[in-house]
Amino acid sequence: MTGASGAQYGFRLLETLLQKNIRVYLMISKAAQVVIGMETDIKLSARAGDMQKALREKYGCDAEQLQVFGEQEWTAPPASGSNIIDAMVMCPCSMGALSAVATGASNNLIERAADVMLKERKKLIVVPRESPYSDIHLENMLKLSRMGTVIVDANPGFYHSPASIDDLVDFVVAKVLDQLQVEHGLMPRWGE
Repeated sequence: MTGASGAQYGFRLLETLLQKNIRVYLMISKAAQVVIGMETDIKLSARAGDMQKALREKYGCDAEQLQVFGEQEWTAPPASGSNIIDAMVMCPCSMGALSAVATGASNNLIERAADVMLKERKKLIVVPRESPYSDIHLENMLKLSRMGTVIVDANPGFYHSPASIDDLVDFVVAKVLDQLQVEHGLMPRWGE
Protein backbone atom coordinates (compact mmCIF):
# COMPACT_ATOMS: atom_id res chain seq x y z
CA MET A 1 0.00 0.00 0.00
CA THR A 2 1.43 3.36 -1.01
CA GLY A 3 0.38 6.92 -0.26
CA ALA A 4 -2.49 7.34 -2.69
CA SER A 5 -6.03 7.85 -1.51
CA GLY A 6 -8.00 4.62 -1.45
CA ALA A 7 -6.78 2.72 1.60
CA GLN A 8 -10.18 1.00 1.61
CA TYR A 9 -9.22 -0.81 -1.61
CA GLY A 10 -6.01 -2.10 -0.07
CA PHE A 11 -7.63 -3.28 3.14
CA ARG A 12 -10.53 -4.98 1.36
CA LEU A 13 -8.07 -6.76 -0.92
CA LEU A 14 -6.02 -7.83 2.11
CA GLU A 15 -9.13 -9.09 3.90
CA THR A 16 -10.29 -11.08 0.88
CA LEU A 17 -6.88 -12.67 0.27
CA LEU A 18 -6.59 -13.67 3.91
CA GLN A 19 -10.11 -15.15 3.87
CA LYS A 20 -8.95 -17.29 0.94
CA ASN A 21 -5.98 -18.51 3.00
CA ILE A 22 -3.48 -16.87 0.66
CA ARG A 23 -0.12 -15.91 2.17
CA VAL A 24 0.41 -12.16 2.06
CA TYR A 25 3.60 -10.15 2.46
CA LEU A 26 2.34 -6.65 3.23
CA MET A 27 4.34 -3.48 2.80
CA ILE A 28 2.83 -0.16 3.84
CA SER A 29 4.70 3.04 3.02
CA LYS A 30 4.99 5.91 5.47
CA ALA A 31 2.81 8.03 3.19
CA ALA A 32 0.21 5.24 3.16
CA GLN A 33 0.19 5.25 6.95
CA VAL A 34 -0.74 8.95 6.85
CA VAL A 35 -3.53 8.32 4.34
CA ILE A 36 -4.82 5.33 6.33
CA GLY A 37 -5.07 7.61 9.39
CA MET A 38 -7.04 10.17 7.37
CA GLU A 39 -9.36 7.79 5.50
CA THR A 40 -10.09 4.98 7.94
CA ASP A 41 -10.61 4.28 11.60
CA ILE A 42 -7.71 1.80 11.51
CA LYS A 43 -4.92 2.89 13.84
CA LEU A 44 -1.54 1.44 12.92
CA SER A 45 1.77 1.85 14.68
CA ALA A 46 4.70 3.05 12.59
CA ARG A 47 6.59 -0.14 13.47
CA ALA A 48 6.10 -3.07 11.10
CA GLY A 49 6.00 -5.62 13.93
CA ASP A 50 3.24 -3.73 15.72
CA MET A 51 1.32 -3.30 12.44
CA GLN A 52 1.64 -7.01 11.82
CA LYS A 53 0.28 -7.89 15.26
CA ALA A 54 -2.67 -5.48 14.92
CA LEU A 55 -3.59 -6.68 11.44
CA ARG A 56 -3.31 -10.35 12.37
CA GLU A 57 -5.71 -9.70 15.23
CA LYS A 58 -8.06 -7.66 13.05
CA TYR A 59 -8.27 -10.33 10.33
CA GLY A 60 -7.88 -13.41 12.54
CA CYS A 61 -4.88 -14.86 10.74
CA ASP A 62 -1.61 -16.38 11.84
CA ALA A 63 2.11 -15.75 11.31
CA GLU A 64 2.25 -18.01 8.24
CA GLN A 65 -0.49 -16.11 6.49
CA LEU A 66 0.45 -12.45 7.03
CA GLN A 67 3.85 -10.87 7.38
CA VAL A 68 4.31 -7.09 7.41
CA PHE A 69 7.60 -5.50 6.39
CA GLY A 70 8.92 -1.96 6.81
CA GLU A 71 10.08 0.16 3.90
CA GLN A 72 13.75 -0.37 4.72
CA GLU A 73 13.68 -4.14 5.41
CA TRP A 74 15.99 -5.04 2.53
CA THR A 75 16.29 -8.67 3.65
CA ALA A 76 12.53 -9.32 3.39
CA PRO A 77 11.48 -12.10 0.98
CA PRO A 78 9.97 -9.74 -1.64
CA ALA A 79 13.38 -8.04 -2.10
CA SER A 80 14.88 -11.02 -3.93
CA GLY A 81 14.00 -12.95 -7.04
CA SER A 82 15.21 -16.13 -5.36
CA ASN A 83 12.01 -16.21 -3.32
CA ILE A 84 8.90 -17.71 -4.83
CA ILE A 85 6.31 -14.97 -4.94
CA ASP A 86 3.51 -15.35 -7.48
CA ALA A 87 2.33 -11.77 -7.85
CA MET A 88 2.47 -8.29 -6.38
CA VAL A 89 -0.30 -5.75 -6.12
CA MET A 90 0.31 -2.08 -5.34
CA CYS A 91 -3.09 -1.05 -4.01
CA PRO A 92 -3.52 1.84 -3.83
CA CYS A 93 -0.60 3.01 -5.92
CA SER A 94 0.51 6.63 -5.73
CA MET A 95 1.90 8.33 -8.81
CA GLY A 96 5.21 8.76 -6.99
CA ALA A 97 5.50 5.02 -6.37
CA LEU A 98 4.36 4.25 -9.91
CA SER A 99 7.00 6.63 -11.30
CA ALA A 100 9.73 5.07 -9.15
CA VAL A 101 8.81 1.59 -10.37
CA ALA A 102 8.65 2.73 -14.01
CA THR A 103 12.17 4.16 -13.75
CA GLY A 104 13.66 1.37 -11.64
CA ALA A 105 14.42 3.65 -8.68
CA SER A 106 14.11 0.96 -5.96
CA ASN A 107 14.47 3.48 -3.12
CA ASN A 108 12.51 1.34 -0.65
CA LEU A 109 11.26 -2.21 -0.23
CA ILE A 110 8.00 -1.61 -2.09
CA GLU A 111 9.81 -0.25 -5.14
CA ARG A 112 12.44 -3.00 -4.96
CA ALA A 113 9.77 -5.71 -4.69
CA ALA A 114 8.04 -4.31 -7.79
CA ASP A 115 11.38 -4.21 -9.59
CA VAL A 116 11.90 -7.89 -8.68
CA MET A 117 8.50 -8.78 -10.14
CA LEU A 118 9.41 -7.03 -13.39
CA LYS A 119 12.86 -8.60 -13.70
CA GLU A 120 11.49 -12.06 -12.90
CA ARG A 121 8.64 -11.57 -15.40
CA LYS A 122 6.02 -12.16 -12.73
CA LYS A 123 2.65 -10.50 -12.38
CA LEU A 124 2.71 -6.91 -11.14
CA ILE A 125 -0.63 -5.17 -10.72
CA VAL A 126 -0.88 -1.48 -9.90
CA VAL A 127 -4.07 0.24 -8.80
CA PRO A 128 -3.47 3.96 -9.36
CA ARG A 129 -5.80 6.38 -7.64
CA GLU A 130 -5.35 9.82 -9.16
CA SER A 131 -7.39 12.21 -11.24
CA PRO A 132 -6.82 13.84 -13.61
CA TYR A 133 -3.76 12.13 -15.05
CA SER A 134 -0.88 14.22 -16.34
CA ASP A 135 1.14 13.26 -19.41
CA ILE A 136 3.87 12.02 -17.04
CA HIS A 137 1.38 9.73 -15.23
CA LEU A 138 0.11 8.33 -18.51
CA GLU A 139 3.62 7.82 -19.91
CA ASN A 140 4.69 5.98 -16.75
CA MET A 141 1.60 3.76 -16.87
CA LEU A 142 2.23 3.02 -20.56
CA LYS A 143 5.87 2.23 -19.82
CA LEU A 144 4.84 -0.23 -17.08
CA SER A 145 2.11 -1.72 -19.25
CA ARG A 146 4.65 -2.40 -21.99
CA MET A 147 6.73 -4.26 -19.38
CA GLY A 148 3.76 -6.51 -18.60
CA THR A 149 2.31 -4.67 -15.62
CA VAL A 150 -1.46 -4.77 -15.34
CA ILE A 151 -3.01 -1.39 -14.60
CA VAL A 152 -6.32 -1.71 -12.73
CA ASP A 153 -7.61 1.81 -12.36
CA ALA A 154 -9.52 2.49 -9.15
CA ASN A 155 -12.55 3.28 -11.26
CA PRO A 156 -15.68 1.43 -10.14
CA GLY A 157 -18.47 0.55 -12.53
CA PHE A 158 -22.15 1.07 -11.89
CA TYR A 159 -23.80 -1.63 -14.01
CA HIS A 160 -24.07 -3.89 -10.95
CA SER A 161 -26.30 -1.30 -9.20
CA PRO A 162 -24.07 -0.56 -6.20
CA ALA A 163 -26.01 0.27 -3.05
CA SER A 164 -23.07 1.35 -0.89
CA ILE A 165 -19.49 2.54 -0.89
CA ASP A 166 -18.50 -1.02 0.02
CA ASP A 167 -20.06 -2.20 -3.25
CA LEU A 168 -17.94 0.33 -5.17
CA VAL A 169 -14.78 -0.80 -3.35
CA ASP A 170 -15.65 -4.45 -4.01
CA PHE A 171 -15.97 -3.74 -7.75
CA VAL A 172 -12.35 -2.58 -7.97
CA VAL A 173 -11.06 -5.30 -5.64
CA ALA A 174 -12.89 -7.91 -7.73
CA LYS A 175 -11.01 -6.71 -10.81
CA VAL A 176 -7.71 -7.20 -8.95
CA LEU A 177 -8.74 -10.65 -7.74
CA ASP A 178 -9.66 -11.61 -11.30
CA GLN A 179 -6.15 -10.64 -12.41
CA LEU A 180 -4.73 -12.78 -9.60
CA GLN A 181 -7.05 -15.64 -10.65
CA VAL A 182 -8.52 -15.79 -7.14
CA GLU A 183 -12.11 -17.00 -6.97
CA HIS A 184 -14.47 -14.54 -5.30
CA GLY A 185 -18.09 -13.57 -4.95
CA LEU A 186 -17.63 -9.85 -4.44
CA MET A 187 -19.89 -8.93 -7.35
CA PRO A 188 -21.95 -10.71 -9.96
CA ARG A 189 -20.32 -11.49 -13.30
CA TRP A 190 -21.54 -9.65 -16.38
CA GLY A 191 -24.74 -11.27 -17.56
CA GLU A 192 -25.46 -13.06 -14.26
